[in-house]
Amino acid sequence: MNKKKVFTGGLVFSTNPDAFKEEAFEEQETLLPEQQQLKVSLDSKHRAGKVVTLITGFIGKQEDLEILGKNLKTKCGTGGSAKDAQIIIQGDYKVKVAQLLQQLKYKVKI
Repeated sequence: MNKKKVFTGGLVFSTNPDAFKEEAFEEQETLLPEQQQLKVSLDSKHRAGKVVTLITGFIGKQEDLEILGKNLKTKCGTGGSAKDAQIIIQGDYKVKVAQLLQQLKYKVKI
């Protein structure tokens, strides 16, 4: 069978189903809170001018990130999400989130 790739202005199409398989991603083990260095900041880029509190620097499994995110969202009484090693809390909760993380023994940089 003839398998070919066709370049069309930035997009590549292939008849080979194995041509673009992504490598398996291994999650790292979640570090203890004392070993984590989290950064808490405010962000409004690409959010229609709405401010969110952004927590970055988490090292560990996605499920642990989601648990921490859910805990923070509950304590702040707001929505948000947890993905790509960062937690997004809707609204300006920078100080409150930093205090909550410090109570949980995380190292926090504002």
